[in-house]
Amino acid sequence: MNTPQLVVHRDKELMAQAAAARLITKIVDAQASRGHASIVLTGGRNGNGLLAALASAPARDAVDWAHLDLWWGDERYLPEGDADRNDTQARAALLDAVPLDPARVHPMPASDGPYGADVDAAAEAYAAELAKAAGPENHGPVPAFDVLMLGVGPDTHVASLFPELPAVRETERTVVGVHGAPKPPPTRISLTLPAIRSAREVWLLAAGEDKAQAAAIALSGAGEIQAPAAGARGRSRTLWLLDAAAASQLPRSLYPPASA
Repeated sequence: MNTPQLVVHRDKELMAQAAAARLITKIVDAQASRGHASIVLTGGRNGNGLLAALASAPARDAVDWAHLDLWWGDERYLPEGDADRNDTQARAALLDAVPLDPARVHPMPASDGPYGADVDAAAEAYAAELAKAAGPENHGPVPAFDVLMLGVGPDTHVASLFPELPAVRETERTVVGVHGAPKPPPTRISLTLPAIRSAREVWLLAAGEDKAQAAAIALSGAGEIQAPAAGARGRSRTLWLLDAAAASQLPRSLYPPASA
């Protein structure tokens, strides 16, 4: 797999603005090439910060929102509309303000939906939705996402793949139910590393001093079972977007600027 590239920004606000501009460019380029684009969103303060920055970006109208497919990397298994759900937060930060095609927005199932408390059945349903959207050109059970974004947790978790837990060890399924997550709520749905690695580009977002050790561990050659962020790689590019605080424990030799 490709070697991760790093871009370090002065602070989290600048990181969010630059990442939003970068994402707009990627979406517009993909739409110019194929007529549509496919993006996987992440939650958390960095993911939502990026979406808020995109909402206020002057260039946001360059995106053809009606031809953008949106997916999620993970979700808290809570009732629809719950304030802690990633899709609820994404709608508040950006999605409700742009003219998306509702048929192209793919939130993960909610706990008050047709699968009730059965998070594993909900995960299977999302895997089936991904498989239905994957074309022959994708050569696999998920679409070839243009950009898949992931927040990095202080424990190196990405999506809802936590160190040492069964979900991070999954090698076959694309979506799994997560039980007993160490971060509340304990029940979640998550893409697996095989699904994440199907993306053309994977972007890992980390800002703040509480992410510094996680970034250093994941970029130091740690194994993906112990440090899930280390296993998140894109097919053509893996990009770490950090602020100075999150990069503070990295050796300067890892700082070469990534290409645009």
